Amino acid sequence: MQGGKVTIIGGGLAGCEAARQLLSGGVHVTLHEMRPLRLSPAHKSPTLAELVCSNSFRSAEISTAAGLLKEEMRRLRSVVIEAADAAAIPAGKALAVDRDQFSARVEETLLNHQDLTVVRGEVREIPEGEIVLIASGPLTSDALAEKITGLTGSGYLYFYDAISPIVDAATIDLKKTFRASRYREGEGDYLNCPLTAGEYERFHRALLGGRQVPLRDFEDAKFFEGCLPVEVMASRGAETLRFGPMKPVGLVDPATGKKPHAVVQLRPENRDCRAYNLVGFQTKLAWPEQARIFRMIPGLERADFLRFGSVHRNTYINSPALLEKTLCLRTQGNIYFAGQIIGVEGYIESAAMGLLAGISIGCRLAGKEFNPPPATTGLGALLRHVTGSDPENFQPMNVNFGLFEPLPGKVGKRSRGAHYAERALADLEDWSRKAGLH
Repeated sequence: MQGGKVTIIGGGLAGCEAARQLLSGGVHVTLHEMRPLRLSPAHKSPTLAELVCSNSFRSAEISTAAGLLKEEMRRLRSVVIEAADAAAIPAGKALAVDRDQFSARVEETLLNHQDLTVVRGEVREIPEGEIVLIASGPLTSDALAEKITGLTGSGYLYFYDAISPIVDAATIDLKKTFRASRYREGEGDYLNCPLTAGEYERFHRALLGGRQVPLRDFEDAKFFEGCLPVEVMASRGAETLRFGPMKPVGLVDPATGKKPHAVVQLRPENRDCRAYNLVGFQTKLAWPEQARIFRMIPGLERADFLRFGSVHRNTYINSPALLEKTLCLRTQGNIYFAGQIIGVEGYIESAAMGLLAGISIGCRLAGKEFNPPPATTGLGALLRHVTGSDPENFQPMNVNFGLFEPLPGKVGKRSRGAHYAERALADLEDWSRKAGLH
């Protein structure tokens, strides 16, 4: 990459990731971020790369699809993964971060580049006659959303995504909890709130009867299956939660020496463990109902909530109908898209698409062809999903091995992840070498 100018709309994970890739190649980047002059319904911080929902980047194990994708990004100098590694806090087999330290690290890294110009304020018009990357995220402002709708000539698809509550660690009754990570001996990284059968049944009934925040007249409740509100899961059956976020598998309550009937796991929000997130408890319950119902959980009877759960609209375009494999619009080659707005779900997936968009644009500026990474890699599998799926049935997706090119021959279930990882990293190395990314 040599020289050139690019405008990026959106200072979230995808926008920051693309900026890093371009800046590293000597491209001048103008990064537009509307915060803090205007906040979305879910954002609270003025910093770039704010984490809105969970503070977890999911599994850190390379034998999982999420862990493998992070390792691929790590090898391509991802600013998001670098910052996450630097801001990591104990979370068992997951990569969780201190939110403030993570965002500060990303912002500091980018601002150290002299070729970056950050412009604060809402973008209401899409610049013409230049290369533009739209990475405005799932909470795109109404004004920009209207412009994108006109630009693509396509209506938006949308679903609703809920965020989990956070409680003050000092208000948790530790005598009613135990510290452990699933399947690990000794002290773990999660606080676990065990429930008896009776406590679980009462909690389940309360969830079913809890008052929810009503949707507005024009809203239609479409929830992403990988991030269902806890009350929606509860409505699917009495045992659904026990096979979901409240599953007791791999945990033994030291007070009884037995596996609990159900359990609520609390994950640290920061390094000094001053706050804990209710794992998997994204919700659209009204705030007073959250306080009443979640205080039925053993250990949380007197919990102070630092943040209640909430629901917000996530917006995405029908990417397979609109985008080339380079992530530019088929109808307007100067306009690129990346991040959750193109139909990937999750922090690392959003950042991964920003990373590829940055590489793709960099290739264009250098006069080179962008050849997508193979679908044997997490990066390539996600790109194939958003650009090669059936437009009639396109839905947001987390990275998973079902998106990858199948493994040849028969492979045992226990070793499957290791085989995917070994093949992916070898193919990524070959692809990045040919692409001149070393």
